[in-house]
Amino acid sequence: MSVSDDTAVSEGIILSDAAAAKVKNLLEQEGRDDLALRVAVQPGGCSGLRYQLFFDERSLDGDVVKDFDGVKVVTDRMSAPYLGGASIDFVDTIEKQGFTIDNPNATGSCACGDSFN
Repeated sequence: MSVSDDTAVSEGIILSDAAAAKVKNLLEQEGRDDLALRVAVQPGGCSGLRYQLFFDERSLDGDVVKDFDGVKVVTDRMSAPYLGGASIDFVDTIEKQGFTIDNPNATGSCACGDSFN
């Protein structure tokens, strides 16, 4: 994917209802309503790029912001092209618990699932 692909940037991230509910629950536990879920792509991991999800109170120049039933999801302008159309879900099963990212822009990933290229 080209970093200048505006179509993917405009599609943005998709947050499932389960993921939005989990984020709301975590924010309630933190006792803060001024935080957004920031999703970023950083160099690293086995495959070259890795995802970062964390709560952030900052607003950076060029941030892409989407609201999902009261949950703000923020992506910085450098990460947005890599995350256009990516779906974030939360799974809670006996085998696995946590956030998962299904990214149509990833051409490959490592065995652990923490990084992509």
